[in-house]
Amino acid sequence: MRERGKSVAVIDYGMGNLMSVLRAWQHVGADARLVSKPVEVDNADILVFPGQGAITDAMRALDSSGFSEKIREWIAADRPFFGICLGLQALFEYSEEGECGCLGVFKGRVRRLRPPRPLKVPHMGWNNADFRRTTSFRSRLLEGIDEGAQFYFVHSYCVESGDEDLIFATTQYGPENFVSAVSRGNLVACQFHPEKSQAAGLKLYSNFLSCM
Repeated sequence: MRERGKSVAVIDYGMGNLMSVLRAWQHVGADARLVSKPVEVDNADILVFPGQGAITDAMRALDSSGFSEKIREWIAADRPFFGICLGLQALFEYSEEGECGCLGVFKGRVRRLRPPRPLKVPHMGWNNADFRRTTSFRSRLLEGIDEGAQFYFVHSYCVESGDEDLIFATTQYGPENFVSAVSRGNLVACQFHPEKSQAAGLKLYSNFLSCM
């Protein structure tokens, strides 16, 4: 059963896989739209931060548009938030990519993946996410998603966090075991792309709507 009527604002800051993200939320029944100004999100139920590209360019766009402060305020108020790929990384304090300061919502940094050969960077393609079902909210998010479900990744950088309670999932790439999702309160952010992850990714979006 699809959830209907929830208003989802997808941030359009000139980067990211916007249309596929928008269509995925619409597919699971959300009233989803693109927003390019912070004032346009005030009446939304859920804020979505998609991401692709360089974090330096993304932070410059967020700062100049006013979205940096809006995102911080939104999360501080524990309003429903979903971050995707760069939308996860930007929540932390600092990124090695361009030696860039980020939003600082959570403590931690973003570093480059450094797997041994023959593994390549970017990490691209299907991989598992080892989810931690440590709260009822997390269990509800994963309803109907098989334990061995795979998700689609495209990234060269990953999050490092010492906050074990924040970490929702990790993923193995060679000897690297990196953070692939976080959650706290009404916030979820993931390194993989649910909109590219077929049934499992769409189910994660659908479950998030149902939880809100």
